[in-house]
Amino acid sequence: MKQPAVYMVANRRNGAVYTGVTSNLVQRVWQHKESTFPGFSKRYGCKLLVWFEMHETMEAAIAREKQIKGGSRKKKKLALIEVDNPTWQDLYEDIT
Repeated sequence: MKQPAVYMVANRRNGAVYTGVTSNLVQRVWQHKESTFPGFSKRYGCKLLVWFEMHETMEAAIAREKQIKGGSRKKKKLALIEVDNPTWQDLYEDIT
């Protein structure tokens, strides 16, 4: 299913968090889980989908990603995760 989304994957609760944008959330999270691309998420083992937000357009998703990345880690990323997923459970099964 292709729909723009902003998402965060983490290696553990309060650990490293990667924020990204995609048009295919299921496929992209699978790629994180399989470590198919080099970079931050592979280096730090970010494989748990801990937060996501669907958008109508890719432009809206990209703007939201920039907003999240623009703030402090505690105020933006951790706050969003804690509100929607306080136990930091892997949400991958919810989207497949």
